[in-house]
Amino acid sequence: MKIKLLTVGKTTNSHLVKLQEEYQNRLKYYIPFELIVIPELKNTKNLSISEQQEKEADLILKQFETNDEVILLDEKGKQHTSVGFSEFISKKMLASHKRMIFVVGGPYGFSEKVYERANGKISLSAMTFSHQMIRLIFVEQLYRAMTILKGEPYHHE
Repeated sequence: MKIKLLTVGKTTNSHLVKLQEEYQNRLKYYIPFELIVIPELKNTKNLSISEQQEKEADLILKQFETNDEVILLDEKGKQHTSVGFSEFISKKMLASHKRMIFVVGGPYGFSEKVYERANGKISLSAMTFSHQMIRLIFVEQLYRAMTILKGEPYHHE
């Protein structure tokens, strides 16, 4: 299985990018992983929030194939412990999906079209993080999940 993280807008903070790349490099020893960045919308000041969500939805939905397992990173999603997240990943891997795509939406979240296409939602915290930080947090948690599944000493309980 290949895991992708699909995000809207790039990370501009070089420190966050460096840390994110470090965990992405670590992940390659465990699972194929790819980060896909959809450019932020331009000239949005005359668009309503729902119009922005719809335009982003069109760009997001183009990235999916029919059999992809799509999981939204959403504040209303299910929260897991790190061990619980590793078990979630393990179950998905055993379900033999070709690709699992985790999606970080734009600043106003997802449109109804994206929610309808999704196979599930998870929340990384009850707190809200910037879209730039959530990428680092997700990649680190995915790396942590892989080390848990392999029985390696990175995670401590």
